[in-house]
Amino acid sequence: MASLLIETQYLPPIAFFSYVAAADELLLEACENFEKQTFRNRCQILSSQQVDTLTIPLKGANKKIKTKDIKIDNEQPWQVKHWRTIRTCYGKTPFFEFFSDEFEPIFQGKYSFLWDFNLDLLTKCLKIMQLPIKITETTCFDKETKNNVIDARSLISPKKPEFIQNNFRPQQYYQNFGNTFEKNLSIIDLLMNEGSNALNVIKASKVGI
Repeated sequence: MASLLIETQYLPPIAFFSYVAAADELLLEACENFEKQTFRNRCQILSSQQVDTLTIPLKGANKKIKTKDIKIDNEQPWQVKHWRTIRTCYGKTPFFEFFSDEFEPIFQGKYSFLWDFNLDLLTKCLKIMQLPIKITETTCFDKETKNNVIDARSLISPKKPEFIQNNFRPQQYYQNFGNTFEKNLSIIDLLMNEGSNALNVIKASKVGI
């Protein structure tokens, strides 16, 4: 795989990183119109009871706004709630103490735009996993892509479970809760449970577009 064109996501699911790990360059789609009810502003983590969804509140998501211009609704204390939930779910996992100092400052930071928050988290995840992939932001929206670019925009989405089911074969790993393995959770679940082995799990997971 050469270049991968994909949207930013909030602590993306493991399938996202399986595609990224196979690419030489990551093209982040900045000029699309924001799409609701996707992983762009939500992620799925595992609690002691069930799979929980963390959703970042936004301003103007019902309007046609470019992804890079969508603003976070910071009138709601979502950052405090999200980090508290992550701590509750993963505080006793093998690697929480190793990575909490990496992620907590981002959740304590002040962000006006979803793009900036997602990009900082993505950059942090890539650094932790030692994935030295080049990141480039798009400057215009192109419906068609060049031959050396894989277009994965909006494919890894809760709206398209059939695509993930048909194109992603996750490698099982240790999870802190439950007796049944939960597939394709947020990367935070994998990192907190597997630590430095996370990249091996990602590379062992089969993907294909």
